[in-house]
Amino acid sequence: MNASLTAQANSPNQTSMRAWSVALRYGLIGGAVALFLALVGMVEAFATRYVIANVIDLGTLLLFLSYLGAGYVAIKRSGARTPFEILSQGAFAGFIASVFIALLAVVIYAIPGIRTIFINASPALLAILTFKMGVPAGLVPILLSGVIFGAIGGLIEILPPSLRRSLIYAAMVVLVFGLMQDLLRVTLQKWKFLDPATSFTFSNNGLTIVGAVTLFILTFLASQLWQRRGNEARARYRQLPTRQQQLLGWGLIAFSVALLLVLPLLVGLFFSEVLVNVGLFILLGLGLNIVVGFAGLLDLGYVAFYAIGAYTVALLTSTSLEIVYAGGNPFWLALPFAVFFAVLAGVILGIPVLKIRGDYLAIVTLGFGEIIRLIVLSDFLKPILGGSRGIELIPKPFIGSFEFAGPEELYYLILAGCGLAAFVAIRVKDSRLGRAWGALREDEDVAEAMGINLVSTKLMAFAMGAAFGGLSGAIFASKLAIIYPSSFNLLLSINVLAVVIIGGMGSIPGVVLGALVLVGLPELLREFSDYRLMLYGAALVIMMLVRPEGLWPEKSRQRELHESQQEEILSGPLAADEEVAREGAAG
Repeated sequence: MNASLTAQANSPNQTSMRAWSVALRYGLIGGAVALFLALVGMVEAFATRYVIANVIDLGTLLLFLSYLGAGYVAIKRSGARTPFEILSQGAFAGFIASVFIALLAVVIYAIPGIRTIFINASPALLAILTFKMGVPAGLVPILLSGVIFGAIGGLIEILPPSLRRSLIYAAMVVLVFGLMQDLLRVTLQKWKFLDPATSFTFSNNGLTIVGAVTLFILTFLASQLWQRRGNEARARYRQLPTRQQQLLGWGLIAFSVALLLVLPLLVGLFFSEVLVNVGLFILLGLGLNIVVGFAGLLDLGYVAFYAIGAYTVALLTSTSLEIVYAGGNPFWLALPFAVFFAVLAGVILGIPVLKIRGDYLAIVTLGFGEIIRLIVLSDFLKPILGGSRGIELIPKPFIGSFEFAGPEELYYLILAGCGLAAFVAIRVKDSRLGRAWGALREDEDVAEAMGINLVSTKLMAFAMGAAFGGLSGAIFASKLAIIYPSSFNLLLSINVLAVVIIGGMGSIPGVVLGALVLVGLPELLREFSDYRLMLYGAALVIMMLVRPEGLWPEKSRQRELHESQQEEILSGPLAADEEVAREGAAG
């Protein structure tokens, strides 16, 4: 009994010590991240780009975000609840993170030869870290910024969810506008009536202070309004008669279609090129989503169907003098053949893997993709397929006198392909075949016991997925007017699979959102080319940690994942703690 009372008396102290150890741990992690960003050169390279003109540059912002993230995660993990605990532990985590940067500044100042080991530890970096105050005067603002932003990160965690979301959205909008200022200014210059707004928002190097504040406030208010009125609007919509709901639904669809049709005219040439690249991955993702998301068949050789569609169109349409067989045909005549041969390849792949499951299926399909690439590269077929030189002079598609020449025209061809693929996927998903794929995905043995024909069901998944892959490859060939075997490597299959997983397996809107994030975002960040892929990888890691079910998950998969997580929680340490508490109460 005395031991139980002693344990209860010590439990607040133990809880407090545990909370401070959590703050220390995440402060160390935040400091390591900040140190890494500085030593790889990102802080110095990004310091030339101002988010808000003459106020804060992107390099310094990266350091501040490291401190803020340390404080935010520390409070989230420690369970601190009182204002004093939140402020003190968040500030402590941020302080620990900033100590790393302060030590780096001291080392750069005291050891000039450090650059022979760390080439980015330059005097310019020292000036950035110390706010151009040098050592030791600049150490105070380094540590003070860590304390302030760590405390802010802690405060963010305890805000009401709606307020926290609005603040995060507003900050993200300001950051996006600051990062994309050059592209946005060029795009907005097309519309002369927007010149006053452009001058109000942007300066020569970053957002204006007034423009940044205005963007923040408008986004914050719009988010708050949506969160407060959104539920009311949805409730009113559900109370409307079915006929009115249908009319509103069709009106929303019509508005979305109209917006998509005029989008190239609004965004300009560069953004149209980005949309074309995103559209190709949406089309590929919708096809692979049928195989992986609907049927649960892990396919790592999906690039093979993409290559088959591209080479079929190239062989049937190319006017190259070196490769003249059936060339010279219009794109629209070659397109059905591209889809047909891709479907045929999907069936040929499906037949030998009917009895294979899981990881073994992934290995076999991976081999199929490599076989297609090596066949294209082979000397035996070089007179036909061009070998490593590829196939040139692939003509653009025509409709009458209209040529799909540039990205602003090809956009409509890809939009039609994506619309067709999405329509088919939506219709098939809830059909008898779609339900059979769902049963197959959950358990093949149970599906077969229920009377589902595994052979035809699997072959239909491979064939339908391959059809969209071939369609995308055909458009890709006409887009570039020249294709090479190097365009169809394993990395493409991995990227398309990442689009499906990040967006949400089995979710059609998720594929669209995944392609926008994984393909569109790196394209927009090309000005940071040296660090673009590193940022891309970090974003993938963060997204999978924060939303493992995907950005726009399918409802059934989201429920399954959260149910499994709940079971793990109930059967883990929490259940053990509850059992100990019950025993103590009984004692």
